[in-house]
Amino acid sequence: MKLKNRVLWWFGGVTFLLLTLFSFAFYYFLNQSINTTLQTKVQKIAQYVRLELLPKHEAVLSDATLSGYQVAVYDVHDRLITQTANYHFKKSREYLEKKESFFIFDEDSDHDFVNILYIDKDKDYVIFVYEEQIDNKIDAFEDTLLVLVPMLLLLLLVLAAKMADKILLPIQHLTEATQNISVNDMKKAITLPKEDDEIKTLVHSFNTMTQRLSDGVERLDRFNSDVSHELKTPLTVIKGEIEISLRKLREPQVYQKSMQVILKQSEQMEQMVTQLLLLTKYTKENIHHSFEACSLDALLIATIDEFEVALKEKKLKLHIDTIEPITIEANPVLIESIFANLIDNAIKYTPNHCNIHISLFKKEKVHFIIKDEGVGIDAEYLPKITDRFYRADNSRNKEIQGFGLGLSIVSNAVMLHGGEIKIESQRGIGSRFEVML
Repeated sequence: MKLKNRVLWWFGGVTFLLLTLFSFAFYYFLNQSINTTLQTKVQKIAQYVRLELLPKHEAVLSDATLSGYQVAVYDVHDRLITQTANYHFKKSREYLEKKESFFIFDEDSDHDFVNILYIDKDKDYVIFVYEEQIDNKIDAFEDTLLVLVPMLLLLLLVLAAKMADKILLPIQHLTEATQNISVNDMKKAITLPKEDDEIKTLVHSFNTMTQRLSDGVERLDRFNSDVSHELKTPLTVIKGEIEISLRKLREPQVYQKSMQVILKQSEQMEQMVTQLLLLTKYTKENIHHSFEACSLDALLIATIDEFEVALKEKKLKLHIDTIEPITIEANPVLIESIFANLIDNAIKYTPNHCNIHISLFKKEKVHFIIKDEGVGIDAEYLPKITDRFYRADNSRNKEIQGFGLGLSIVSNAVMLHGGEIKIESQRGIGSRFEVML
């Protein structure tokens, strides 16, 4: 069943119940009000007969005030003293024995009339008064309700249907928009409604969801493109080495050299795939689930130890200006990748016998600074150095190995932790990287 129909069913049921309860309540109180009014009338007639007519010994029949009422007067011995001409109530003695004073009865079943009876039990007299043939307004009102309630319910349902159409119109637009969204076109946002209500929240959530899906698809496409592009070169080298080795019999040294080339290319491919997976594994939505207490100083010292051999090979001096004990909630894998890639980058592009400076401290935010005396980067290339597989022209040489993924990994890891990175560099002087978390 459609949402609109379910809403109308619920609305109709609740409205019908409320109208029915209201009708019964109104009917009850109206009935009580009418009966009270009629009882007051006949009571006044009885008092008038007892106080005005009987003391004067006037005939009840001759008083015009009694028009429309029938009266009978009995003495204390139940003997009839006088009555109006049309008094024909035959159950006087039966009602006299009852404790109540007011009664409603209907002796004429062929007409829609009721009678109100009042018994005034005075010391000397018993006066019976009833108002005959009173039009039953209650029954008329009941008939009106039986017609009015269904008509009112139908009118309310029609108005509710139109209101439901208006309320559900943004959802209909949302449905139409979702039908036009495909994997190749997920950036199409739905216009937010003007009203600041739940529908607007729903549309905003939907747009946010499609944006996340679009980012995920974009990351997957980029990963596939990067892998296919970057694996092509090492696979070509491996294939060439194998073809040369199989073309004819060669000396064992030649085969050994080919195996070394293949092993080196395989290791590079493995390293590149690992780095690409690190770039695509974490997102803004899932990164916080991987957070844990990280001792940054311990991670940094452990990472520096891993590069001890590389530092000695190039005879570089690593100066630790300051390392403060700092613990934060973070992803340890990404934090280590920040330290490792920036240190590796500094070692690669710093000439032999030069200096590298490292600092880790907290001043409002956590600051990690690494400064080298490397080849530097021209200002025109700085905005692009965090792009995937990008390497500045003056650093592209075969002696410096790499895929251009290190700074991209650093930038992505910093972004996922809600931090920022500042890069300063001058060609021939060196570079300075500052990470703030």
